[in-house]
Amino acid sequence: MKTNYFTSLLLLFICLFSLSNINAQKTNHANAISTAADKIESKVIAWRHDIHEHPELGNHEVRTAALIAKHLQSLGIEVKTGVGITGVVGILKGGKPGPVVALRADMDALPVEEKNNLPYCSKVKTMYNGKETFVMHACGHDAHVAILMGVAEMLSGMKKELKGTVKFIFQPAEEGVPAGEEGGAALMIKEGVLENPKVDVIFGLHMSAQTEVGKINYRPGGFMAAVGTVKITVKGKPSHGAYPWLSVDPIVVAAQIINNLQTVVSRNVNITQNPAVVTIGSIHGGNRDNIISENVEMLGTVRTFTDDDEKLVYARIRQIAEKTAESAGATAEVILPYEHYYPVTFNNEKLTAAMLPSLQKAAGKENVNLAPAVTGAEDFSFFQQKVPGMYFFIGGMPKGADVKASGPHHTPSFIIDDSAFKTGLKATCNLVLDYMEMNKK
Repeated sequence: MKTNYFTSLLLLFICLFSLSNINAQKTNHANAISTAADKIESKVIAWRHDIHEHPELGNHEVRTAALIAKHLQSLGIEVKTGVGITGVVGILKGGKPGPVVALRADMDALPVEEKNNLPYCSKVKTMYNGKETFVMHACGHDAHVAILMGVAEMLSGMKKELKGTVKFIFQPAEEGVPAGEEGGAALMIKEGVLENPKVDVIFGLHMSAQTEVGKINYRPGGFMAAVGTVKITVKGKPSHGAYPWLSVDPIVVAAQIINNLQTVVSRNVNITQNPAVVTIGSIHGGNRDNIISENVEMLGTVRTFTDDDEKLVYARIRQIAEKTAESAGATAEVILPYEHYYPVTFNNEKLTAAMLPSLQKAAGKENVNLAPAVTGAEDFSFFQQKVPGMYFFIGGMPKGADVKASGPHHTPSFIIDDSAFKTGLKATCNLVLDYMEMNKK
């Protein structure tokens, strides 16, 4: 009995010592990361300003890719360029064996004219789908790139202590590509970005212009919506505008379809479980006031959070469009998804629970918030279909600012505070080191 008692006591002591040692290592990591983030912050801000001033659209991020590749090579990181057209991949092998952790930042800007009065304001113009357009980083991708460049420098300085390999994925075309082109996460996966070495887990972050600096928002499970664009073409019978009784007016039919589509979310989706969105954002038909046209074309976006809801919403859109048109003597062709489709940005529940303390170390427990589902979409979701992944938001709005007055994403007034980036640096590095510690070989 005494032998068993002392043996048990010894085992308990060993377990407590081991746990204490692991916690001490994590604390040391956090302190080292915080110090490194302080030192590199000014460089990250400078990179972000430079990239913001020189934005590039999807599949055309040539200057941005060259800047990234040059920086990674200067750190001694193995670099691959031209992945997914303009993507850059860096591989940092740690001094000890362990898992392969991927980190992703998107590089592309948007066809938006900037209205902010900044010394590094974008004045860039380019061609997009055959038309000249202004270009702006109106969603924070410039910050994502700068943060990951900073993380690469911080982690390369800890190379000997790294218990595994880090794969830095700088991805083009998250916002979509010109008509007829491939791109984004799906193309990078197709070209093997998650292989050689095979990725075990992936992390990504996004700036939030409506969240205060220093705060982090996360959510296990479905965090951002699946998105499918929809095209509905209504075909009627043309006529002189003075004789509508001789026509089947597709504009009237289109209006009825739009109104009827409002019942999909309000009457078909159980919104107590998950939200959904059906939006028609574009309608074109006719070219004169006194001519009833033959066709009307509508474009829209559909957002859902589960496969079952997606099937339900897609089926109801088709049924409503086709039957509403039929009741008026017209026809409706529905293409869904039309040009773009992203699956749900789904945060692996076990992974999210395990890594929550890493986020809390970076921002403080009181600043890490469980967030509601977001009806925006992200092609980071394609990576999460292949490997466990976690995606989170970091605040970019100045402290004390009015949320309603803060420029929204994808608008000319979008703006983020430079002081936000340190949170991203610390959170990402903590995730890498803590995951490696928990899964060391």
